[in-house]
Amino acid sequence: MKFSLATILLPFASASYERIAGYEPGSQVTDHNAMDLDQAAIESQLGLSTVDSFATAKKIYNEGAHSKSYAQITLSTGLASAVSGGDPISGLAVDGSIVSAKAHDDAPIGSTTLLVRYTTLDSQTPHHVGCKVGALPVADQYHQGCLKATGSVSVDGTSYDYSYSVDSDNNNSRTIAGFSTSAEKKMLIKSSDCPGCPYAEFKKFYDYYGEADYAHQWVEAALDGGKTNFNNGNADFSNYGFTGRKECIKKGTAYMNVYMYVIREFEDAIDDCQSNCIECNYGSVHAWDEGVAFYTGSLEGTTGSGSGKLIHALADKRCQNYKTCGVKGDSLEGSSYINYELFNLFTIGQFQLQTGKCDAVRAVVDEIADLMSVPLIQGTLRYSYKVDKMEGKEKEKAEGAVFAAAVLPRVNACDKEAAKVIYDNMKVGASGTDNAAVKKAFEDNYDCMGVNGKLVGGLWNTVTADYLEGAEPKKDKSTGGGRNNLAIGLGVGFGIVGVVGLGFVAHMIRKEKQGKPIFMDAAGQAVDV
Repeated sequence: MKFSLATILLPFASASYERIAGYEPGSQVTDHNAMDLDQAAIESQLGLSTVDSFATAKKIYNEGAHSKSYAQITLSTGLASAVSGGDPISGLAVDGSIVSAKAHDDAPIGSTTLLVRYTTLDSQTPHHVGCKVGALPVADQYHQGCLKATGSVSVDGTSYDYSYSVDSDNNNSRTIAGFSTSAEKKMLIKSSDCPGCPYAEFKKFYDYYGEADYAHQWVEAALDGGKTNFNNGNADFSNYGFTGRKECIKKGTAYMNVYMYVIREFEDAIDDCQSNCIECNYGSVHAWDEGVAFYTGSLEGTTGSGSGKLIHALADKRCQNYKTCGVKGDSLEGSSYINYELFNLFTIGQFQLQTGKCDAVRAVVDEIADLMSVPLIQGTLRYSYKVDKMEGKEKEKAEGAVFAAAVLPRVNACDKEAAKVIYDNMKVGASGTDNAAVKKAFEDNYDCMGVNGKLVGGLWNTVTADYLEGAEPKKDKSTGGGRNNLAIGLGVGFGIVGVVGLGFVAHMIRKEKQGKPIFMDAAGQAVDV
């Protein structure tokens, strides 16, 4: 049997949930993990490059398709008693099977409208939820597990006749747009629901753009061919046709909307954590698992060998350009070293939350945010080089603009003049691009940004088997060993035993991700311990 790291690190977590690119969640997050299917559906429509397809992409972006699926049904008689969100509801599906669902929201006595949330499976099967409609084109919808158009549902033992439209009344309450439109409430304004607000990483972006929903405004303007109205970092997408707008939309959704919400979930986990209480932190671990799910997505599979659409996939793509793949970060093949490091931190953070070491998680989240920015820096540098040295056209200019938009606030928080240099060279409609100036502006701020220049690497020329001239890695103190993730993982009170234990744990994490588990039987098979 396969050796399970989470069994050691998180002894109180359920082992019934499928791994996410090797990470073992302690809660059900298959529905969250499926958000990359929305991203894939948006990209599919953008690829058609028509007015109608862009309109469909916008609908999917705003209304969703694959996560938090629910039916809005109309009852023939009012509810005999009030319904609470989560109450069990059952009925018959289009294919004749039984739908075991629950109330999506509260509904008062007498209401004839009922929102029915479909059950999500623990396994990330092709249909983790039996009803996929939302804003999807008809050809992409999946109706078999949807409630029948007419019938009866059982609510708390009482049967109600109902009717609704399968095509138009099956909706989704988790959307990529919502990751940004909810930012003011969930990341900025301090409240009982967000005691840690404003979150430090989000504040950098809010301070730069001047808008809490900056990511949403960017994507909407790109979808419509309009312009933004930020304090800094504005973009006028009328400068682009379908080609440029497509790049700014699909990278904006993944690397601006989803990116920041990943960090938000890790911050939320800290907010929910109760110190020194092993039995108290399921909710905290669930928020942490959500962050990993949104970072990775379902298309990466259980081992991370799939082809995804979110930030995990970006890290793996950029490492092939910068020779930063593999467990040593010096290869052109395999998973990104950034992903190895991040998944070590994901596992350490999960363990600390479960064991009530709340204060120790702060350093882990800060390190995660720093590492997540590296592929964005690589993307900006790559396309600044393409535009400057290789006469890149609209596509390359647009890609550089959106990568820069996704990371500029981090630079600005360190050096406003450096951020202006990058923006002036990379913005939508820039008159020219100076790769050397952009590179210097980033490199001058690596230390402040918590970025190890070695992890950024340099653009590799596969023809000459050397770095491209002018795109070599930075060579100075910022390319040293960086922070010690094991030290971050120790937390408070672990002592010498903790050093040895977590050092061994991190070693096991690396070996397992390489497909070389430490504990093996005589036949060479991985074993449980």
